[in-house]
Amino acid sequence: MNFLAHLYLSGDDVDIRMGNFMGDFVKGRSLGRYPDTIQKGIYLHRAIDFYTDTHPATAEVRKLFRQGYRKYAGVVVDVFFDHFLARYWGTFSPYPLRGFTRKFYYQMILRYRELPKAMRSLLPLLIQSDRLYFYHKIEGVENTLQIMSRVTSLPDETKFAIETLTYHYSYIRDQFLIFFPDIINFVKVDYNITPSGWEEDLVKSGTIELKENKEENSE
Repeated sequence: MNFLAHLYLSGDDVDIRMGNFMGDFVKGRSLGRYPDTIQKGIYLHRAIDFYTDTHPATAEVRKLFRQGYRKYAGVVVDVFFDHFLARYWGTFSPYPLRGFTRKFYYQMILRYRELPKAMRSLLPLLIQSDRLYFYHKIEGVENTLQIMSRVTSLPDETKFAIETLTYHYSYIRDQFLIFFPDIINFVKVDYNITPSGWEEDLVKSGTIELKENKEENSE
């Protein structure tokens, strides 16, 4: 999963949320310098990544992007799954997406000096672009992929990715809706964390009632 889903799955504990946010940037012995709750967030990040990579629904979606991205197809799927979480945010949380993202930015600003160096460089860019909020728009994820292709080893295949997303939109959304309740349950059972605002009755008879992000057309 990409940033938004990782943060949503962290629950309300700020230390766990911070650890999950910086999970990709903490390696080896440096893990031991952080408090236990931040370490729990880092381990949670790794567990979420492993669960995502091995889930049948994400494996199916990766096939659609393998032609353009090969071994990086999973990275693109992570970004697009964040798009669906943001677009249908009201399905998974009663709290506004804008408020959720701003609260996170504020929390990380207060803990800025505790973040790894790479994260201290990334955080201002996330805030300036408001990337987490604008995942709900296709233009937002398109911009994210363009940035990633410039600053990481992700291939510059954004046009192919967006065309594939658009053509297979309903299918990819349906695979996300199969996957996401499963990973919520995994986090609850294995880490005793319930995402903020999540309620079991949001999923009825195995069918999810989709609720669009109410802020989507408010800008």
